Amino acid sequence: MTEQTDTAKSPVLDVKDLGVKFWVNDEWWMAAEELNYTVNAGEVLAIVGESGSGKSQSSMSLLGLLPSNGRATGSAKMGGTELIGMPPEKMQQIRGNEISVIFQEPMTALNPVYTAGFQIVETLRVHLDVGPTEAKERALELMRLVEIPDPEERFHSFPHQLSGGQRQRIMIAQALACQPKLLIADEPTTALDVTVQAEILKLMRELKSKLDAGIILITHDMGVVADMADRMIVMKAGRVVESGNAEEIFYNPQHPYTRQLLEAVPHLGTAIEGEAFGADLATVEDSAVVHETEASHSTADDVTAGSNDDGAHPPKATLSPMVTEGGADRVSGLAAAAEAAGQPKQDHDDIEMDSTETYYHPGSQADFSQPSALQLRDAAIEYPAIGRKKAFRAAHHINLMVAPGEVVGLVGESGSGKTTIGRAALGLLPTVEGDMVINGKSIKGLSNKQLRPLRKEVGIVFQDPGSSLNPRLPVGESIGEPLYLHEGMKGPALSKSVEELLTAVELPTSMRNRYPHELSGGQRQRIGIARALTLRPKLLIADEPTSALDVSVQAKVLDLFEGLQQEYGFACLFISHDLAVIERIASRIAVMRHGYLVEIGKSSQVVANPVHPYTQRLLSAVPVPDPREQRKRREARDAVLEATANA
Repeated sequence: MTEQTDTAKSPVLDVKDLGVKFWVNDEWWMAAEELNYTVNAGEVLAIVGESGSGKSQSSMSLLGLLPSNGRATGSAKMGGTELIGMPPEKMQQIRGNEISVIFQEPMTALNPVYTAGFQIVETLRVHLDVGPTEAKERALELMRLVEIPDPEERFHSFPHQLSGGQRQRIMIAQALACQPKLLIADEPTTALDVTVQAEILKLMRELKSKLDAGIILITHDMGVVADMADRMIVMKAGRVVESGNAEEIFYNPQHPYTRQLLEAVPHLGTAIEGEAFGADLATVEDSAVVHETEASHSTADDVTAGSNDDGAHPPKATLSPMVTEGGADRVSGLAAAAEAAGQPKQDHDDIEMDSTETYYHPGSQADFSQPSALQLRDAAIEYPAIGRKKAFRAAHHINLMVAPGEVVGLVGESGSGKTTIGRAALGLLPTVEGDMVINGKSIKGLSNKQLRPLRKEVGIVFQDPGSSLNPRLPVGESIGEPLYLHEGMKGPALSKSVEELLTAVELPTSMRNRYPHELSGGQRQRIGIARALTLRPKLLIADEPTSALDVSVQAKVLDLFEGLQQEYGFACLFISHDLAVIERIASRIAVMRHGYLVEIGKSSQVVANPVHPYTQRLLSAVPVPDPREQRKRREARDAVLEATANA
């Protein structure tokens, strides 16, 4: 397809044959090669790919930000100025002035010992000839531009005193300080909750229109791409496998790897609509390798071959499950589907955002007389006082039950108290009021010695598999450790059990002698699942087990999890902020806000007919990987976010 430009002006950035390589173990390793693209003013170019695809390294090479063992080759011109090989002293004038970066994690990108305002002022004074008073006024103006509440007060706040969304806004303000022509946004919303993500994306769209800057959006989130991108590039193993107009790629992907990424995205509404989740990813992966060179023709901006000339959707068999005709208003469609399935539409406009009462959908109220794997009976959970620091109550009046063999999803944003409940179920936090019952036995007030035998019945899968495994132990020893500690198992019996668990999580038994750093993120998470299942627990606490994984790896791990849950029959409290993942994996969903359980029901009930305004806010903020549907959802979403912004 031809370049889409509104004027005859030259592009902001013109990249030709860009390559990035690293000197490792006495040889050069290619991280990216033969990248060709342009970025125009007022345009968003998304660079999409999984970890290790080369998307971030290739973009950082534009600013000379590669590690000391890295080298960039090829050409990247900005207004006729060659960026590759530019001397450091000249590049310093480009960074922040002509090109700015929004990094993934604002807490690590901002200096913790300086106030937010000082860091914006510093950027202004380094690049512009302004005095301290003028720089401060300009910094406050930028803070208002990115919609920081009470900018005069927040100007003097340190990064740790700001929320995640506010820190990201400060970083955006700093990036925009010198009105750059090009903005590189490297996973700018990955570390944020879904509603904060929606607010940041809305802000970036508005700023793009106001400033007419080109944006390179680096992400693996196809929903974010659908929301933001005009054009997109798909990268795999350092090479571009497909590029072109974002809508055309979403509706008519040419490369097997692109189809894999789209099909692996969990999509709200599958519980009602009965859509298949994902595809046989192993088969797709093999196919992608076979056809790697076959689809390389689309590394230019021409992927129209085989697409429909009239712009109609291709046959449904070629579409990913989330791309369906007439999907304009997913939430309305789900509600209609629920009503057709015999779930009457609920009207609870009287429920306010700050309500702490729990709304139970029909048939979802806990019956504590029934057998259960987990019960919280009017439970309150606290973080104990430490020194002068007072005790903090993180969960209030929680009534929740997980039946044997049931998967219940616990969803909420950071600080909602969902992880607190998981930690309390493991006996790591005290239940100070009410009761916490595990497999029929109350654990309230039990000592560590009394909890030890009960902990055999509860397993946990952590969010970050890398930090949850002992880096000094081979993974086989980590898996076998609970068997040795709790059952005294040794020798051939222990070795056999470890191999059986590795087989159960679909890893080769030879992997038992590897160390965590030698494994991929998905492999480490499989090891974490194997370790959690070692003692055949009746209850599993899964705390954000897929949030650190790429989308296709996430799909494989969820497939594995479902199979193991059916095989082992354990109950599970699945904690996540991702409603699409929760809906896919759980039979019931419980929604938490500010330490209170505000809504609970079957997955289809909560997704199709959310009652509490907070649940509605969460659902409206989830971007869907369909550009046309996302555009139609956006207006309603922004209205919901604005209506509940100060709640």
